[in-house]
Amino acid sequence: MAVSDPIADFLTRIRNASRSQHRYVDVSWSKMKQYIAEILKNRGFIENYLVKVDSQRGTMRIFLKYTQGRMPVIQGLRRISKPGLRKYVKSEEIPTNFYGGEGLSIVSTSQGVIPGSEAKYRKIGGELICLVW
Repeated sequence: MAVSDPIADFLTRIRNASRSQHRYVDVSWSKMKQYIAEILKNRGFIENYLVKVDSQRGTMRIFLKYTQGRMPVIQGLRRISKPGLRKYVKSEEIPTNFYGGEGLSIVSTSQGVIPGSEAKYRKIGGELICLVW
């Protein structure tokens, strides 16, 4: 079955697996999802990810991260820009200080998919993909 918003599906699978305390979750692979997973890994929201691409399609395994008390590091994920209503922001409008400064925004810019704080520092606007806290 075709998914109308693959990024929202990706985020929902991570959110559900995290709340169910699964060790990992498998999702379909795309470059955009891999860029988002790389940002989540670099910022400490997930442990790691593996990509397996065969001739027709690929899958990505996301290894979730938990604290000592088995609480998920990812407390919430929210899709901002959707296929039906894209949300473009200027560099000054990128949210960087939410959830007590622990939140992360992910922005798709002309220079690639980057964290919101980096886009703000480089003064680049773009499509606000999601917020993670």
